[in-house]
Amino acid sequence: MSEQPSDLEKLPPSQTDAELYRALRAGQTEGLGVLYDRHSGLVYGIALKTLGSPQEAEDLTQDIFLNLARSTAFDPRRGSLRTFLAILTRSRSIDRVRSRSTARSFLERFRSNNNPEPTSQSPFEQVFQNEQSQEVQTALAQLPESEQQILRMAYYEGLSQSEISERLNIPLGTVKTKTRRSLLKLRQTLTDYLE
Repeated sequence: MSEQPSDLEKLPPSQTDAELYRALRAGQTEGLGVLYDRHSGLVYGIALKTLGSPQEAEDLTQDIFLNLARSTAFDPRRGSLRTFLAILTRSRSIDRVRSRSTARSFLERFRSNNNPEPTSQSPFEQVFQNEQSQEVQTALAQLPESEQQILRMAYYEGLSQSEISERLNIPLGTVKTKTRRSLLKLRQTLTDYLE
């Protein structure tokens, strides 16, 4: 009884990655096993370093090679398969980290929206403490430097008006007047911007 050669015996071990990839694209799926043996250590190492989880790294390694079998993204004329796999793995790992961060951020926002903490801050105080948007920075930059300084001290540094008065060596009434005038200007600028 004669034995049939296995699929792996059909492929010469000296085949290049490009030749194995072309064979894989032509339907010779045994090439995937050889490519996996050659490059899975690299893919797993990059994934583990980026993701920090052995299980996630194993999952991503499998995904990378399964996608390699179905994908036409690799072009042997443009570079080596090893470089392609390294770049692809790094990119997919970063995507997973970002996705994880986005999900975590969403959950934190959801929790904070469902458990609102009572606050004694005015809406403008909340804007200055929480909003780092470009619109606010642009509106703030349109105020005179002395008014910008007072608002930054009050809302970014958390100083009281009397502390600002002492630090800047100006009367408390002046600080109150400039704060109120600055907030009104800022509100008008932001309202104009939103309209």
